[in-house]
Amino acid sequence: MTSPVPASLDFPDTRSFVLRSRRVLTDDGIGPAAVVVRDGRIVAVDGLDFVGGGLRRVDAGNLLVTPGLVDSHVHINEPGRTEWEGFQTATEAAAAGGITCVVDMPLNCIPATTSRAAAERKQRHLRDQLHVDVVFWGGVVPGNVDELPGLAHFGVPGCKCFTCPSGVDEFPHVVRGDLDRAMPVLRDHGLTLLVHAEAPGPLDEAERRLAAEHADPRRYDTYLRSRPKAAEDQAIAMIIELVRKHRCPAHIVHLSSATALPLLQAAQAEGLPVSAETCLHYLTFTAEEIADGATPWKCAPPVREASNREALWAGLSSSTVSMVVSDHSPCTPALKKQETGDFLAAWGGIAGLQLGLSALWTESRERGVDLQTMFGWNARHTARLAGLGERKGRIAAGYDADLVVWDDDATFRVRGEDLRHRHKVTPWAGRTLRGVVHATVVGGRVAFTKAAGLTKRPVGSFVAVRR
Repeated sequence: MTSPVPASLDFPDTRSFVLRSRRVLTDDGIGPAAVVVRDGRIVAVDGLDFVGGGLRRVDAGNLLVTPGLVDSHVHINEPGRTEWEGFQTATEAAAAGGITCVVDMPLNCIPATTSRAAAERKQRHLRDQLHVDVVFWGGVVPGNVDELPGLAHFGVPGCKCFTCPSGVDEFPHVVRGDLDRAMPVLRDHGLTLLVHAEAPGPLDEAERRLAAEHADPRRYDTYLRSRPKAAEDQAIAMIIELVRKHRCPAHIVHLSSATALPLLQAAQAEGLPVSAETCLHYLTFTAEEIADGATPWKCAPPVREASNREALWAGLSSSTVSMVVSDHSPCTPALKKQETGDFLAAWGGIAGLQLGLSALWTESRERGVDLQTMFGWNARHTARLAGLGERKGRIAAGYDADLVVWDDDATFRVRGEDLRHRHKVTPWAGRTLRGVVHATVVGGRVAFTKAAGLTKRPVGSFVAVRR
């Protein structure tokens, strides 16, 4: 049954209004409320009978009003590889999907965001392109420890590293000694270390074994075996040891191996500042369903077995894993090698930014997860990781008026031509998802409506985070 839809969602241009709905998600749950917005900030959450205080009233009827999502793991690739994705198309997709803030990863752009100068250069490319707010992560690579204070002063909330080759020459991976030097600097500047955690040893061993077998590169099983869980588990164990030594907060990105959950749980019980995220694709797809040659499903770490997927859901339920992100990592269609179906040669990355809200709600609803819990995973906790916990991720007084109005009961079928990513290759194509966005508001300004599409003038901003 589809929720009643109002005749129009007529927001003013003033960044000041009252948004009324019988279903507003606040810290108290879902109930009738009027969200009072002045100059782009929420000043009060009042009763549904709030008169308006001279502000225009926007009535959402029975549509759900929630905080805008904060996707803290997105690869936008501009400058340098803008043909893969750029700020305009990425933020258009985000707005259409109910995401009001994205945090851009430091690699795949050229130059990589491993210095203040590189961050400033990237920032110059944002002008007149942003349909949602954007934050940058910095990067840790061998030899850039002296650049980390500059990145902190520029306004990144943390810096990412790889413990195995990243796939691009501009972003080499670190070893333990590099992190021993970098983590105290990050800690002292209030920055979080983000880690792509796969150890090279198990990866190299798997590669040698597959080569000796002459394993078929078109088989998904070949690719899955090339990136064993042991690689993740070993790297995460090393990061936990370094966190214990340096007391630098660390965050494991795109956790795929469920066998690492006990390591993380024990570290958190010890009081170590270690957190983890997983991704939409790990919570949705399974290795058993991926056909040979179906390279749009390739990502690193890989989509694993159904039993692993269910264990990741259990990790979310126990709060060992506290966030869900897209890890939107697109490329040109040619790099996906669909004509040959060669998993080992194809670029590893999944495009799914625009589908973040609906894909997670589809799976969450089927498992009985309530919206309050889900918005902890994709709004409150991701905002906190990005240093935005006091201004984004909640509908509460003092917070940015970042809002999404959506029908949580309606369904749609994913079609590539409906996606606003630069390229339309996605493993979600053909899937039926639940949750249709009717309006996305960023800082009190409308970024997207289902009726009219994207606003002509981009409304997003760059947000510097200084701890």
